[in-house]
Amino acid sequence: MKQVVQNYKSGELAVLDVPVPGCKPGGVLVRSVYSLISTGTELMKVSEAGMSMVGKARSRPDQVAKVMQSVATNGVPATYRKVMGKLDSYTPLGYSLCGVVEQVGAGIDDVAVGDLVACAGNEHALHAEMNWVPKNLCTPVPEGLAPRDAAFGTVGSIALQGVRRGEPQLGDVALVIGLGLIGQLVVQLLAASGVRVIGADPDPERCRLAERLGAAACGDPSSPALETAVAELTGGHGVDQVYLAAGGGSNEPVELAARLCRDRGRVVDIGKCRLDLPWNAYYEKELDVRFSRSYGPGRYDPEYELEGRDYPIGYVRWTERRNLACFLDLVARGRVDVAPLVSHIADFDDAVKTYERLKDGDLKAVAVLFRYPGQAVETAAPSVTVPAVNARRSPARAATAPVRVAFVGAGNYATSMLLPHLARRDGVTLSTVVTTTALSAANARRKFGFAEATTDLDAVLGDKSIDAVFVVTRHSSHAELTRKALLAGKSVFVEKPLALTEDELTGVLATVEESGNDRLQVGFNRRFAPLLREARQRFGARSGPANLRYLVNAGRLQHGSWYLRQGTEGSRFAGEGGHFIDTASWLLGADPVSVYATATPGNEDLQVVLRYPDGSTATISYVTTGPAGFPKETLDLVADGRALRLDDFVRASVYGRKRWVSSRLPKARDKGQNAELAAFFRAVRTGGPMPVPLESLAATTAATLAVQSGLASGAPVTLAGAR
Repeated sequence: MKQVVQNYKSGELAVLDVPVPGCKPGGVLVRSVYSLISTGTELMKVSEAGMSMVGKARSRPDQVAKVMQSVATNGVPATYRKVMGKLDSYTPLGYSLCGVVEQVGAGIDDVAVGDLVACAGNEHALHAEMNWVPKNLCTPVPEGLAPRDAAFGTVGSIALQGVRRGEPQLGDVALVIGLGLIGQLVVQLLAASGVRVIGADPDPERCRLAERLGAAACGDPSSPALETAVAELTGGHGVDQVYLAAGGGSNEPVELAARLCRDRGRVVDIGKCRLDLPWNAYYEKELDVRFSRSYGPGRYDPEYELEGRDYPIGYVRWTERRNLACFLDLVARGRVDVAPLVSHIADFDDAVKTYERLKDGDLKAVAVLFRYPGQAVETAAPSVTVPAVNARRSPARAATAPVRVAFVGAGNYATSMLLPHLARRDGVTLSTVVTTTALSAANARRKFGFAEATTDLDAVLGDKSIDAVFVVTRHSSHAELTRKALLAGKSVFVEKPLALTEDELTGVLATVEESGNDRLQVGFNRRFAPLLREARQRFGARSGPANLRYLVNAGRLQHGSWYLRQGTEGSRFAGEGGHFIDTASWLLGADPVSVYATATPGNEDLQVVLRYPDGSTATISYVTTGPAGFPKETLDLVADGRALRLDDFVRASVYGRKRWVSSRLPKARDKGQNAELAAFFRAVRTGGPMPVPLESLAATTAATLAVQSGLASGAPVTLAGAR
C-alpha cells in the first residue's frame, strides 16, 4: 500500500510503498476513502522539517531540553547517534480520515466489515491507503453523511472539545481569534449553542466565510471596528469567552484576549500560539485561562486509546470517541456545515505536490482533502432518487367563482412579487392571511385587503370555503405545509423550494398518492416570462442536442439574512437554484438525468452541469462575487445552427436564417409572476391540468438537491429514476 511520509532531517516528502498493517485485537483495519490535511498542524510540521538544524532547535525548545538531559545521562556521542537516527527516519503525516472497515479485530462488536467509519489519531488515522485504528479512536458514520464530510471528524472533535472547555451558555458573546480550519468550526459550534460569535483574523476572505457560517461580525485583530463590534454586542462589558485558534509566534492573540474579555471571563487555548501572558491585564480581570487537550478526555492515555478501556459516562461524559460521534451527528443533522471549508480535493497520488503547493502559498486553503483511488469514488456512489409519480389522482373539481385564497406567510417575496398581482385580479378573493406573528398578519390584511388575518393554520385548512393555499414561508417549512394543505384538499401554490431533502420530497409525493390530490404548483415563474416564451417560440423546434449556458449573478447577501442559515434553511442554491434548473429543462423540453457540481473555495460560486436524455447539456454558473452593476441573469441556447439569447429579461434575440431582436421593454423586468398566477388560477377555476406537470416539479427538485450531493462527493450525481 502507499503512505505519505516525511524525512524530518532533510524535509523530503514522499509517497512510499509500505506493508499493509496487521489487524490487531481491539481495533479495525480501515481502507481510506478521504483523509483531511490539517493546514495548521501538518503544515507547521512540514515547514519545520525544511529548517536548518538551528531553526529546528529554535522551533522545538521542548525537544532541545530532552536532548540536553540525554547528554547529561548518556554522553554526547550516544545522544548524537540517537538524535541523528531519529531525525533521519521517515515519519507519518495525517490524523483525520474516513474509510471503510476491511477487517475487524478480536473484541470489536459495534462495527462490522463494510461499515463506514471516521478515524482519529496521529499514529492511526494517517494519510495511507490502509490504517489499523483502535476501538476508541474510530466511530461509525451516521447514515447519509458523505465520506468527505466525515473526514472532518477529528478536527471537529478538537474544535468541540475547545468549546466544551469554554463552558458557553445561551446568550453569551464569544470571540474566536484565528479563523483557520479549527476557528471556522468553533464559530459554527458556538453559533449552534446559542452564542453570538465575533471572529478575528487578518484575512478578509476568512472573515467573510465565518460570517456566512454564523458569526455576528468579523474583522482584522488590529482594526478598531473589531473592538466596536465587541462593545456593541456586549454593552461595553467585553466577551464572555475568548477561543485562541491562532498559531504562530506572535503574542498579539493573548494580548487581544485580555483587552476584549470581560471581568472574570474565560480564555481557552485551542491552537498553538505564543502564550506570554501580560500579567497585569490577566490579573486585574482575574481571567480564567484554560487549555483544551486535543480531541477530549482519553487523549494521550494509552489505556484508553490503545487498550480500549472506556471512561464511565457517569464520570466522564465526553471522551474522545464520544466527541467524535457527537461532531459527526452535528454535521449529519446540518447544525455544522463543513462543505464551505473545502478549498481543494486532491488525488492521493498527488499528495507530495499538494503539500508543496500549500507550503509555497500557491494553494490558499482552509481545508484540503485527499481522495483515495477507486474506493473513494465507489464508496461515495452519488445518486439522488427522483420519486416516481404514480399516484392515485382524484378528479379535479372546478372552484367556484371567485377563487377564495389563503396565504400562509407574508414576507418580502409574498408582499412584493405575488400579492400586488393578486390584489387587483378579477375572480380572486383574498380570504385569509396566516402568519406566526399577529402584527405581520394585520399588516398584510390592511395593505392587500384580506378578509381575515389569523395565526391559526389549522382553522384555515379546515375552512371548506378556501379553494387555494399559497405557502410563502421560510424554506424549512415548505414541504410540511404543502403536505398539510394537500391533505386538506386544497390547491397549493408553494414558493421554491418544494423540499430541502430527498425525504421531504418523497413525503410530498406520498401525500399526493395518499390523498389523490395532485393540485400542486411550485413558484418556478421564469418559464412563464413573456419575453422568454416569445424567444422560445421564434427559436422553434430542434432536432439535435443543445448546449445551454445560464449565468446567474446572484450577488452577496446582506449580513444577517436568513438565507445564510444553511443548517436549517438549506444552502442558498437549494433555495433559489430550482428557478434556473426548471428554466433550462423547460427550454430543452426534458428533465435532467445527471448533475455535476463544483465550486470555488467556500462554495461562493457554483458551476452546475446538467445532462439530458438526448445528450443536451445545461451549465448554470451561480456566482455571488460578481459586480453589482452587471445583469443578474443572462442565458444562451445553441442548437441546430441557431442561437437564443436572453439578457436579464430586458431584451432577447434569436439568430438563425433570420435574426430577431426584441424591443427593449419600457417598464420593469417581467419574470413571469403575473402569467404564472394566471395559469394557476385558470387550472384551479376550471379543474384543468396544473401549469407544470407534477413529474417535472419532482425532477427539478431532485436535481436541485443533487447539487449539494455533488459538491459533497466531488463526482457526478445520477438522478435515479429520471424520465
